[in-house]
Amino acid sequence: MTEQQIAARDQRFRELTSIDDLLRQMKVELKRWGHEPVTSILRDIMTQVRADISRGLTPDISVATIRQRVNQNLSADDLPSLIPVLNLTGTVLHTNLGRASLPAEALAAIVTVAGSPTNLEFDLATGKRGDRESHVESLICKVTGAEAATVVNNNAAAVLLVLNTLALGRDVPVSRGELVEIGGSFRIPEVMTRSGCTLVEVGATNRTHLKDYRNAITSTTALLMKVHTSNYRVEGFTSVVDESELAALAREHELPFVIDLGSGNLVNFSTLGLPDEPTAAQVLSKGADLITFSGDKLLGGPQAGLIAGRKDLIEAIKSNPLKRALRLDKMTLAALAEVLKLYRDPQRLVEHLPTLRLLTRTQLEIRAQASSLLTAVQSALSPRYEVTVNDCYSQIGSGSLPVETIASAALRIAACSGEDLDLRALSDQLRKLALPVIGRTHKNALWLDLRCLETEQHQAFTAQLDSLQL
Repeated sequence: MTEQQIAARDQRFRELTSIDDLLRQMKVELKRWGHEPVTSILRDIMTQVRADISRGLTPDISVATIRQRVNQNLSADDLPSLIPVLNLTGTVLHTNLGRASLPAEALAAIVTVAGSPTNLEFDLATGKRGDRESHVESLICKVTGAEAATVVNNNAAAVLLVLNTLALGRDVPVSRGELVEIGGSFRIPEVMTRSGCTLVEVGATNRTHLKDYRNAITSTTALLMKVHTSNYRVEGFTSVVDESELAALAREHELPFVIDLGSGNLVNFSTLGLPDEPTAAQVLSKGADLITFSGDKLLGGPQAGLIAGRKDLIEAIKSNPLKRALRLDKMTLAALAEVLKLYRDPQRLVEHLPTLRLLTRTQLEIRAQASSLLTAVQSALSPRYEVTVNDCYSQIGSGSLPVETIASAALRIAACSGEDLDLRALSDQLRKLALPVIGRTHKNALWLDLRCLETEQHQAFTAQLDSLQL
């Protein structure tokens, strides 16, 4: 660095406004953000400015520019990290995108209870302490036909709690074909180990018979258990034991029979034109003593794990000290209660419950929607991309009916260059929109499956396309 450059650098340092002087000129920022956050950001900015000057650079050191940088930094820090997105992946219950969207009734209930004290555990009739699950237990019993019920924060917790209560230090036979890995690399054998019971594997991966369970029963057996295979299905040369046969075997040996349903369907899917899935009530009628299932999958509610069945077993589960660590908060209970109430009116269920509304949309309806959006999307993406309307298949998702698909329609976007790099660049841009758009890449194209794009979201989707930096 020459003497002239050194002199210029030193002069730049002398021209810097002190942090105290800057703070005195930032009364608006101090009022909005507070003294400590503004001071902290100012110090970071001025440290960077000094470093730039030391390297011979000439950063803008005007008070106006520094104020602008302070506001930009603090505004960015203040933005929520959890934001809405448009799920155009074709997977309706997408675990990474929050699974089920809640109905208006549930949202209103959350707002009502979130901002004030509630009778969460207070009996208004007696003036004494109440049971927080009284707000949902009778509703669960009504829709499942169970004697009693309890709830925890998700279905993995429900399985953990059931086993820890009923099988601690004892054996639980489970078919090898049901030892699945669920989302986030959590495996059924590991959940069972953490619960304190001992897994006894029976049968083979593809075929398990009643005699396999019978031969596994010993004096240390705590219960018989059947697990929903969630994310996969074995096909071909297979054999599974029917629930009613296992129930009879459990009764013969005076053992509880537990079924982990996973998704927990409450309605007859075949009447809705969807792939058939046993309901919670049907499984209980086959002799299960307890069932566990999720609240945020096919049920269409908030994240929760529901346990329903025999009253004596439910009471034992409720008395487990671990139950407190897994309990639901007032907002989740309020939302779950409103969702369960919707099931009392099956005729209007599809109209009110987003999950079922999205699953039952027809391909014809979705194709028409895609055609109506085609011109706007093509105009925003041309000339680098070609957009067409194509039929496709949606998935239910989150381990629900893993091999079943639903006919749908999508906007298929192909890069005119044929380069995968251009497709990835477009995906990146769509994710950076104010309302991020999440699609899926398949067969050298970006597919925007419109099954989950409801009518009121059309304008929000198209209005922001002009901001794409292609």
